[in-house]
Amino acid sequence: MERKNILVVFGTRPEVIKLAPVIIELKKYPDKFNVIVCNTEQQKELSNQTLSYFNLKADINLDCMKPNQSLLEIQTRILTALNGVFASNKIDATIVQGDTMTVLCGALASFYNKIPVFHVEAGLRSYDIYEPFPEEVMRQMTSRVTALNFAPTLKNKEALLKENISEDTIFVTGNTVIDALFCLSDKTLAESAEFYKSNNIEINDKLVLITAHRRENHGERIDRIISAIEFLAKKYSDHTFVIPVHPNPNVKDKIHDRLRNYSNIKLLTPLDYPNLVYLMKNAKLILTDSGGIQEEAPSFGCPTLVMRYETERQEGIDAGVSVLVGADYDKILEYSEKVLSNSFESTRLKAVNPYGDGKAANKIEEIISNYFSSLS
Repeated sequence: MERKNILVVFGTRPEVIKLAPVIIELKKYPDKFNVIVCNTEQQKELSNQTLSYFNLKADINLDCMKPNQSLLEIQTRILTALNGVFASNKIDATIVQGDTMTVLCGALASFYNKIPVFHVEAGLRSYDIYEPFPEEVMRQMTSRVTALNFAPTLKNKEALLKENISEDTIFVTGNTVIDALFCLSDKTLAESAEFYKSNNIEINDKLVLITAHRRENHGERIDRIISAIEFLAKKYSDHTFVIPVHPNPNVKDKIHDRLRNYSNIKLLTPLDYPNLVYLMKNAKLILTDSGGIQEEAPSFGCPTLVMRYETERQEGIDAGVSVLVGADYDKILEYSEKVLSNSFESTRLKAVNPYGDGKAANKIEEIISNYFSSLS
């Protein structure tokens, strides 16, 4: 097989986490692949910080973000920047992951250049175009131009088949986010323990991790979520509530205004990947609207409340490792109290992680190799 130039495009921290194992795996075969790593810097600091954890760096940085851009503006900026990337490089295939604006733009730019798209984490669906917004539509549109669909689960494959995606292009691989978890060394986790010690945050069996950032939860929804957190922090004053606060001012300002004066609520800047995983590993309860955390938390047996009204990660709900509570004040309290009123040990989940076995990147590399071999 002639050596292929593979463009890997990402822009956010979750994309880096889930693509890093794939990049590392492809780089093991320099005779087969020249991997070109492109960061649109949709989340500039977070994405670059996480790359360094995996000892990776981007070959191309596009610096596409500006303050308060509309969705139309950011799409225009990323597409324009990627146009220059494709004009300056011979690309044999483009790898994208997930459902961000970077994913859609990477897929579109490849399609316009008649270059095959390989979609990691394909086939997730909520079937509500506004939940999550705008990610659900971005993911569906990406599927229409994808040559290789790497579906994490059988449910994801079935969703693609229902949309008349050719079965020959769909491969169930597991989710690469589980591969990334296995990259964490004992030394790295020990450094994370020191990080929290230096920040005077006690990590014990009464820890609650909270993340909230999704666009559909802005406005009144974030107000209800914050009210629920306030109630829980007051009632369970012996518990520590750790919130890595997203930099978006629609979230950040409200959280700081209402929660900064509670001694048992710790407001942190966004965490690097190992420090976030350390919290997940030790948390008694997680409240989140994140997609990645829904997939990672089952590996640690941690009960997870999903603060969304729809999820494209239904496997966790079906397996009983996650509960959909939306931004519903009463539901958040009801399910949180079921966990917080009991001991850490008694609330641990025993279910196997439904999202993967940690070998997804290896499977993806083999499928890509076979794809190019079949063309020669």
